[in-house]
Amino acid sequence: MSESGQEHSDRHKYEFRKVIEELKEYRGSGTQLVTIYVPPDRLTSDVVAHVTQEHSEASNIKSKDTRTSVQDALKSIKDRLKYYDTKPPENGMVLFSGAIDTGGGRSEMITRVLESPPQPIESFRYHCDSEFLTEPLEEMLADKGLFGLIVLDRREANVGWLRGKRVEPVKSASSLVPGKQRKGGQSAQRFARLRLEAIDNFYQEVAGMANDLFVPERHEIDGILVGGPSPTKDEFLDGDYLHHELQDHVLGKFDVSYTDESGLSDLVDAASEVLAEREMLQDKQIMEEFFEQLHEGDRATYGFEQTRENLMMGAVDRLLISEDLRKDVVVYDCNGRTEYTFIDTTDDTPTHECENGTVVEGEREDAIDHLIELAEQRGSETIFVSTDFEKGEQLLNAFGGVAGILRYSTGV
Repeated sequence: MSESGQEHSDRHKYEFRKVIEELKEYRGSGTQLVTIYVPPDRLTSDVVAHVTQEHSEASNIKSKDTRTSVQDALKSIKDRLKYYDTKPPENGMVLFSGAIDTGGGRSEMITRVLESPPQPIESFRYHCDSEFLTEPLEEMLADKGLFGLIVLDRREANVGWLRGKRVEPVKSASSLVPGKQRKGGQSAQRFARLRLEAIDNFYQEVAGMANDLFVPERHEIDGILVGGPSPTKDEFLDGDYLHHELQDHVLGKFDVSYTDESGLSDLVDAASEVLAEREMLQDKQIMEEFFEQLHEGDRATYGFEQTRENLMMGAVDRLLISEDLRKDVVVYDCNGRTEYTFIDTTDDTPTHECENGTVVEGEREDAIDHLIELAEQRGSETIFVSTDFEKGEQLLNAFGGVAGILRYSTGV
């Protein structure tokens, strides 16, 4: 993925993550919170028809309060659907609506529409419960990486993709390799030779499927996993059947019993440790570079104020933000001079005393949005860093969740 594409993807995911965290906190007093997942190829008219049908069936709900809440939620969703033409936006959309508890026996009707999620919605789904259904979106946000998958034995093979956590079978083939060797003199030798030729032809066919699928994506792919019984997978890899530009992408070979479509999922399970390490690789590399500059170089910055100042100067090459950072920025206008305070999202907005002694009220905004906007204006790349490894955790706890690798030394 290109740097600009990765930055856009990270910001897009962050914006979704904020909304999902908000939605996860909501509760209904009954099964009255409605969630609808709409795939990109679903006609809007079909969704409206389904919502209309659910509205009609909701009249059978015994509890008057729940019945009213569900019907109000469905009506709100139906009203929102009027803004969409024939089909939903790219990748589909998710609609949330319902009466949420606000305490003291009171409730508030809310409706949210999340357009173009990070991954395409795979199927239409209607869900009504006391909580909104956010798990499918959370899985999308956790999705990282694009990996090619190959499973084969001497009878069949399957080739596909692992996109984040989603396995996508794409191509399959069956072999003509004889299963048993004949006995007896010359005929047995000839049979063995023909069998080896058939195996070779089959391996070439499998490699052709893989090459057709993976070579066009060779600059985007994060790795290739090969699975199957021994010695099949070993013969396939040792025989250099794959395109030479794909050979270096092979992360490993793994023992897999099945080579049908289910074998692709078995391969992912068998390679779980390798995939987990690979997923962290970019984060680990960027943090290693940061610490190297921090201890031995002069192109590292950290903390909100220092990093923001370097961003303003256009000196930040890569802005590093912890995925678990939850901070706000309070902006104060001190007689034309702008001053900032970095606070927890749960803190009350503090007043601020300017240099001339004037006490002013501030306006707060999300700290990550604030920093990303500055980064975009000055051509800096934004990288979100996981806390699932030691140095990623240090970014959050020791450096305030914000740091940067500079284009040049600034002394700030």
